[in-house]
Formats: sequence, structure tokens, C-alpha cells
Amino acid sequence: MLKQRIITAVILAPIALFAILFLPIEGFKLAVAGVICLGAYEWANMSGITARIFKGWFTLFIAVICAILILTVDAESIWRQGVLHPVYAFWLWISVFWWALSLAMIIAYPKYSESWKDSIAIRATFGVLTLIPTWIAVVSLRTSLYEVDPNYGASLLFYVLGIVWAADIGAFFVGVKFGKHKLRPNVSPGKTLEGLAGGVTASFAIIAFAAMHYQFESSQIGIHVVIGMITVAVSALGDLNESMVKRCAGIKDSGKLLPGHGGVMDRIDSLTAAFPVFAFCYMLWMA
Repeated sequence: MLKQRIITAVILAPIALFAILFLPIEGFKLAVAGVICLGAYEWANMSGITARIFKGWFTLFIAVICAILILTVDAESIWRQGVLHPVYAFWLWISVFWWALSLAMIIAYPKYSESWKDSIAIRATFGVLTLIPTWIAVVSLRTSLYEVDPNYGASLLFYVLGIVWAADIGAFFVGVKFGKHKLRPNVSPGKTLEGLAGGVTASFAIIAFAAMHYQFESSQIGIHVVIGMITVAVSALGDLNESMVKRCAGIKDSGKLLPGHGGVMDRIDSLTAAFPVFAFCYMLWMA
């Protein structure tokens, strides 16, 4: 399994690198939308939608939302004098409320879940609230200060990817070696408090390096560290949220597209929380 995970990661990493660094913005929007649509197809299955045609309809619905956003807000209009477009900002606000609600649901699970766990419509709505803000966040970060430095937004994306991947790797190895105390056994039996601590420690190295790289003023270092740690913590929430929905659907993996990883959602679950929350914090305090 570990060998498959490494091979898949080695194949996907250069593709992601190329898309972030070399695709024009409009092409980048479409590429990210494609990933989101793959995730939507899997989320339909996690929602309890079993018929392929209805999975396709849900995927099309997500694709149409992305298309509307692409057609109605061009790249130059996403940011105006450091202010994010109101439509994009609205989706990020919605995302923050959604992840706060998701945290409450995870803490309480399985209590109070009867109102939603057997509802296909509600679980599908969870998918909309998870996937669309992810697209919004990634595109917002990539286009930030684009007219000043075309690679600045790319560095923001790599920063979030770096701290989330460091957290995942740290949590995996520390959890396997030292994990004893379950984080939320009713949601994801494999997650441990020791693994979470290992992930946070590993990601802190990336956060510290970024603080030096961006040469923040001393007054900004504190808020930068806080935002980084919030992003790491929320990435674990994204993982647990997907695990909770999969548990309701009675499935282990979201799909089979990525050998060793399961499906697309199994690979990006942490990022679906990390990117929107980081983009929200960036919009308020860093842009």
C-alpha cells in the first residue's frame, strides 16, 4: 500500500506542479474545476446516490456552478486593489460557517445525526459546501497579486500544500509508531491524538520557513503563525468530515481512481477545508 501511495504521489506531483506554475489563469481555472468535478462524482456516491446517471447529474450541477463563476468573474476582477470579488468572498464566508458546523457534527457524532445521515439531499448539499469553496479558494489564491508577480499566488498554494502534506506525513508516521489515543473513534478509528501532534509539529517547520521566506515584519509573524496553525488544524477537520460522510454511506474509500490513495476525495479531503479557511484568513488579514 505504501509503495502504491508513493508511486501515485510521484506521478501526480509533477502534474500539479505544472498546472500551478505554467497554466494560464483561465486554463488553471478549468483544470481545478476538472479535479472538483471528479471529487463531485465521488461525493455523489458518498451521499448515497448509487445510479450512475444521477451521479453524473450531481457532477454536472457542480460543473455548472464552476462554469458560471468562470464566465461571470474574469481573472482581472477576482481581486481589485486587494479586495476579493464579493461573490468569491461570499462563498468563503459560507465555507467558514460550514466548517464550524462540520466541527460540531464531528464532535457530536453519532448523536444528533439522525436528521441528516439518511438524507441523500442533505449529504449532497454537504458536498456543494465542501467542493465549490475549494475551487473558489484555490483560484483566489492563485490570482492574488498576479499583475505584480505572476508566481506570488503559486507560492501561496505551495505553502498550503506544504503544511497540509507535512501534517499528513507527520501524522501518518507518528500515528503508526506511537498512536494510542484515538482522536474520534466513532468517525475515523485510525486517527490518533499522537498522530495529530506529529502532524502539527511537522507542519510547523514549513510555517517557520515561510515566515522567513516572505520576510514578514515582526508585528506580522504572530498572525502568520496563527493562520498557519489554524490551517493545519482545519485540514484534520476536512479529513474527519469525509470519513464521517463515508461512514454514513458504508464505504471505506471515496473511489478507486488513485492506486494506494483510494479516490480523488481521499487525496484532497484535507485540502477542501485547508484551502478555503486559509483563503478566508488571507482575505481578511494578509491581502
